[in-house]
Amino acid sequence: MAMTLAEAIIAKHTKDPVEAGAICRVSVDFAFTNDITGPPAIKEFRKMGAKKVFDPQRCAILPDHFSPAKDIASAEQIKECREFAYEQGMLFWEVGRVGVEHTFLPENGLVLPGEIVLGADSHTCTHGAMGALATGVGSTDLAAAWALGETWLRVPETMKVSYEGTPSEWLCGKDMILALIGKIGVEGARYMALEFHGEALGKLGLDDRFTLSNMAIEAGGKTGLINPDEKLLKYTCDRAARHFEPLFADGDAAYASSVTIDVTGMEPQVAMPHLPENVKPVSEVSGTHVDQVFIGSCTNGRISDLRSAAKVLKGKRVHKKTRLMIIPASYEVYRQAMKEGLFDIFLDAGAAISTPSCGPCLGGHLGILAAGERCISTSNRNFVGRMGSPKSEVVLSGPMVAAASAVAGHICHPKEITG
Repeated sequence: MAMTLAEAIIAKHTKDPVEAGAICRVSVDFAFTNDITGPPAIKEFRKMGAKKVFDPQRCAILPDHFSPAKDIASAEQIKECREFAYEQGMLFWEVGRVGVEHTFLPENGLVLPGEIVLGADSHTCTHGAMGALATGVGSTDLAAAWALGETWLRVPETMKVSYEGTPSEWLCGKDMILALIGKIGVEGARYMALEFHGEALGKLGLDDRFTLSNMAIEAGGKTGLINPDEKLLKYTCDRAARHFEPLFADGDAAYASSVTIDVTGMEPQVAMPHLPENVKPVSEVSGTHVDQVFIGSCTNGRISDLRSAAKVLKGKRVHKKTRLMIIPASYEVYRQAMKEGLFDIFLDAGAAISTPSCGPCLGGHLGILAAGERCISTSNRNFVGRMGSPKSEVVLSGPMVAAASAVAGHICHPKEITG
């Protein structure tokens, strides 16, 4: 039977019959958590009577949300994670040696094509860009996977998403995924695997592909998958921490539904409060005041995102009534940005640069919003209170629109700043 990529990966990891809707018991290749979801997972691991994780080199805790620790409570959380990781001999990295989990793990070859990956974080779907069936689970399911090395999955139906045409210089992966979410809504792909295809997809760099997969969950998706190509396999072979076997969708696979988006002539897209589906072309909301700009997160904190922001900010100054927060998603990105002189551009513009962390994305650390403030952010969610006060607002955009808005003090197209 011809299979989608999700079905092919599940079939490789189970003895059960695989078809959409079936419940399958599958082996797990990698299972990880962070400093927020880690302590509940540890509690459940002990509660179920487990003694040892199934493979210490395939189980990890990454302190990235409140790291460096922002207060006593977060310090205690990280301490509990650290002590458990050392007890188990599993993977753990201290601040200064880690980064945002969904950027750091692919960089270090710990998520690989053809694998099943579980993370106690909803944006684990990011790793679908690696050709892995990666999905977020609760802390209890994560604990069980640590103990057993397996889990159960309902085989998802797959939506084929084709991006066609030629994107302009101002368009990036963030615009393309926002266009999809604006079209199908935040429940349009509920529990489905999004499988990305198309001419325009092939023109994207790997960083933009991670952005596409990252926001599959904002469309309700289980994961966002991209079939491995030469570009991805070269990246992976240079980094892989273990052997892997890439898998691919069959050419005649049957999809539950299909969506085609032509990006030719498409404007940069923004998602206005308070849902990622409230998507508008940037021209429709140009002039909307912003108090803060955040460039970073697991969605857009990679090196190409920072390069795009620097392209807009070079020789410019952040508006006097606006603050700009830039947080690289890993120390590899941080070091590369310094090497290329991007930090000089950011500092000359008047930006604040912070250590790799999730930062203000979840409203907990390094740039939360006060009542009445509005932030344009390259992160993935703009729910009420997401970045601080429930009386604040978050607008989602790509890094070029965010950088331009920092200079203008209001939402605008980057070409208005660069001339």
